[in-house]
Amino acid sequence: NLIDGIRYAQEQIDGSLSFLILTPKGIYAARDRLGRTPLVIGKKEEAFCVSFEDFAYLNLGYDTEHVLGPGEVDVITPEGYKTLITPGKDMKICTFLWVYYGYPSSTYEGLSVEKMRYRSGELMAKRDNVKPDTVAGVPDSGLAAAIEAKLAGADVVIVEKQGITGGATARSGGKLLGAGTRWQKKQGLFDTKDMVYDYLMDVGNRSGKFMDASKNRYLVDHLNQTLDWLTSIEAAVKGDPVQVLAQPWEPLSKPVEKDGVLKTHFDVLDVEPIHVSLQPWRVHNSPGGGGQTNGEGGEISTPLTLYYENDLGGEIIYDTAMDEILTDEAGAVTGVTCTRKGGAKLTLYAKKGVILATGGYARNKDMVARYPVAHYFSNVPHGNVGDGLTAAEKLGARNFEHPAVQVVYTSLTNGVGINDESGLIVNDRGERVVNEWSYQYTVSDAIARSGSNCGWYITSGKEPYGGVQYGYKAAVAGKSKDPCAASIEGLAKKMGCDPATLQATYNRYCELVERGVDEDFGKPAEFLHPIKGPKFVALRLHPCVTVTFGGLETDISARVMKPDGSVIPHLYAAGEVAGTGMYGTQYPTCGTSIGSALFYGRIAGRAVTDQALL
Repeated sequence: NLIDGIRYAQEQIDGSLSFLILTPKGIYAARDRLGRTPLVIGKKEEAFCVSFEDFAYLNLGYDTEHVLGPGEVDVITPEGYKTLITPGKDMKICTFLWVYYGYPSSTYEGLSVEKMRYRSGELMAKRDNVKPDTVAGVPDSGLAAAIEAKLAGADVVIVEKQGITGGATARSGGKLLGAGTRWQKKQGLFDTKDMVYDYLMDVGNRSGKFMDASKNRYLVDHLNQTLDWLTSIEAAVKGDPVQVLAQPWEPLSKPVEKDGVLKTHFDVLDVEPIHVSLQPWRVHNSPGGGGQTNGEGGEISTPLTLYYENDLGGEIIYDTAMDEILTDEAGAVTGVTCTRKGGAKLTLYAKKGVILATGGYARNKDMVARYPVAHYFSNVPHGNVGDGLTAAEKLGARNFEHPAVQVVYTSLTNGVGINDESGLIVNDRGERVVNEWSYQYTVSDAIARSGSNCGWYITSGKEPYGGVQYGYKAAVAGKSKDPCAASIEGLAKKMGCDPATLQATYNRYCELVERGVDEDFGKPAEFLHPIKGPKFVALRLHPCVTVTFGGLETDISARVMKPDGSVIPHLYAAGEVAGTGMYGTQYPTCGTSIGSALFYGRIAGRAVTDQALL
């Protein structure tokens, strides 16, 4: 019979054998007689499944129900599972599951693969007295790289240009991208890695072939692991926590005493949509975040900094700018020269390599001048001037000058442009160029590609948006610089555009509103808001640059590449400085930049210390 046949196969075959048999009765699951390879049963409402690793079914809504023991045979039906052969006593599970070919987020026999690998790295590092690394710059990518290298036993020096770590991340809303995470599931959201990958590739390649499929696939496959890694870090708080963490802290990140040491950590607040028009929701907020906020990224960078300095004993040299990357006669990177605050010079030599995590170039007006946002403003740190790009370029690195940057057109007085406002938006010539009820970066990308240095939100103050109503009332009362007029022609003159063009745009928009169908750009009828006066206001939308695209080209090991595809020995890069292949002409979703910086920062830290990649 079938059971005897399974037992006979397990006894006769020389090697490991775990297998499944699909029959009309159900799925027969048989684990190797010595348990060398695993089998686990997953369960959700009215369904069961069986897999080699539990991560394979978690995104499908299953939870682990049962782990088969050595030699155990079960039959699985929609109603449940039944043990036909009880497990044996001899367990010889393959250690290479943890060491080599197991998926990092998996757990075997109650032992996490990722934790096992970290512990192995710690033990190996105790036998290693090599002092290899220098890490230049500390956005979140640099901190992630430094932590990975430090955990491997390396002697790491972080060179930080500013007086505080975190780079643009610390100034951001602190959002992270996920793909079927436990937080999404908690909110009843279904998402998968394939869905996220397809979305990123679609958005990135809409205006050209910009996306590196392998780097994006690698990133997406590890988005959830990156979130798990980040939330697992518990950092020691030394000194007055009120000064270190800045009260009032959020309940999720409130420091807690453990074994006599005050610890803080990062956690996810909730999940929000990329834009209300896009499903599923996959933007993970930091504590205190949600919506369009600034500064919540410190919830990410602070625990990483404290963990690196206080728990790992890492060194950070603050207020020090990198000037030049040093190489030997063969072209291999050997260190960096720096200038400290006050003018003192510093040279650091690296036996293993240098990791560039110097951020983007949004504060470099010469570099950004090639984009139609010449009079832009930016909220990123003043140190983001592209110095990592220029230093690597001198060594022959490829620096791809992307035709676009992340730009959002927004009002500086009422925030219109970065939320869900969907009235009439025109460019600086008075032309409508986009479905306004789109993701804000889709709207901004359309305005930028029309060659416009600003946008205008045209309103009579009747739309159901608080920011629009606030801006309208301020303009009518003369309390803002936004123009107000009794006619569209008069408004156009104050805006500085051709009155005939704006009037034609307005007339056409009113026609579409009356019909209830947007024949030009496909905006849903419920968001075709009428604009009837008697007063007309134009809220000026200024271009704001944050994330810069392009930059150094790297492989999936974060090694910096030359135009011919070769790598510069011992030079690595992660984060915004190495954005080539990660973006098209518009920013796809909040959380992309920080998530990719953390992941490829970890990859760089592991690669420079000769660890296995994730």
